[in-house]
Amino acid sequence: MRILPTSALHQEGGIVPSILTGAVVLVTGANGGLGTEFVQQCLSRGAAKVYATARTPRHRPDPRIVALSLDVTDEESVAEAAAIAGDTTVLINNAGVLRFGDSLLSDSMADIRSTFETNFFGPLLVTRAFAPVLRANGGGALIDVHSIFSWLALMGSYSAAKAALWSATNSFRQDLAGQGTQVVGLHLGVTATPMTVGYQAPMNRASDVVRIALDGLEAGELEVITDDRTAAVKQGLCGSIGDLYPRFARPGQSS
Repeated sequence: MRILPTSALHQEGGIVPSILTGAVVLVTGANGGLGTEFVQQCLSRGAAKVYATARTPRHRPDPRIVALSLDVTDEESVAEAAAIAGDTTVLINNAGVLRFGDSLLSDSMADIRSTFETNFFGPLLVTRAFAPVLRANGGGALIDVHSIFSWLALMGSYSAAKAALWSATNSFRQDLAGQGTQVVGLHLGVTATPMTVGYQAPMNRASDVVRIALDGLEAGELEVITDDRTAAVKQGLCGSIGDLYPRFARPGQSS
């Protein structure tokens, strides 16, 4: 995986047109920290319209932003959004939930199912509903927001759901290739947003994460990794369990 700056996107005879120029973008979870950045940065890169979706969408004064009610866990709500936003060319599956202290062994099954409903089944529902929309509009692109915890199982059902979404994104990429849809998996470390308030760790800035994500989208990347920590964790998948989880390292094994 490598990221090219937008200014480096050239082809013979000139600059490659940006996929965001004149695009119609739909962002799920648009009220949050990353969602707000996706809305604003897509517009700054030339998007013609952005559907800013949430269960309770926030009105914004910019006429290019369309507030749209969408509950990603509700199949009827998703179908209604797809019918309204039939001009979408770029879909960003950003909505997510996070509970600190998440545990697969001690949390209630209701809480675990709730996490999966938003973080896995939600993007699955939205992608299934909007795949025909993207096809009808020329293919376009899809970004799925993953996490360092897709690869590092330290967050219980959150990690499990994000790992499932990572696998699903790889399947989406195969399934949507024939209609010309660029499918991007975005992997990021802990990022300063309202969702991570109280989490004690070095954090990325939401603006940087989204800038890198959109640079990757415009460069034609299929996977974008936003920070060194996340890149190191992915690299660790090629090693032993002890490489990712030092408590399981055997004596003499590097970690």
